Parts: sequence; structure tokens; C-alpha cells
Amino acid sequence: MIVRIMGEGQLDVADGHFAELNALDDELLAEMEGGDEDGFRRTLGALLEAVRRLGEPLPDDSLEPSELILPAPDASLGEVRAMLSDGGLIPG
Repeated sequence: MIVRIMGEGQLDVADGHFAELNALDDELLAEMEGGDEDGFRRTLGALLEAVRRLGEPLPDDSLEPSELILPAPDASLGEVRAMLSDGGLIPG
């Protein structure tokens, strides 16, 4: 799956890694719902770092459509809340 981190670029992340990413997404969602700003910031960083670690960066001139768009590392809680679907940032 092609994942874009806003402000950084795209990475190709194998489907087998989405269980790990979904666990972090669930944690992020719970922290957002609880208003835990520190936990939100920590878990957002961990989620983005996991995508960077598990994904293969695409060239900057690549024109692949992103199947998933994640917020920038400095995104606010409100900005991330606006990006959420019913299941969080990562579907399914």
C-alpha cells in the first residue's frame, strides 16, 4: 500500500505490516478521545516512525496515488481529528 506522510513523501508499506500500524492507530484514537495531548504526540510520532521503518521510500518524482495519507509529525490534535474516519487514520 502506498502511504503518504504529509510534508515528507510516499512509502510503499507491505500489507503484512498493517497489524502493527493498526495497533498504534487504535492507541492514537484512544488518546485523542481522552484528550491526552502528550500521549497523542508520542503515539503519532511512533506511528509515523513505524511507517518510515517498515516502508520503502518512493522516489520524489514518483506519481503513484496514495492509498493512505497520514498527518505531518507536527500536526495538531484538531488537524488529525479532521482526518479521522470511523476506524481511525488507518482503515480496517
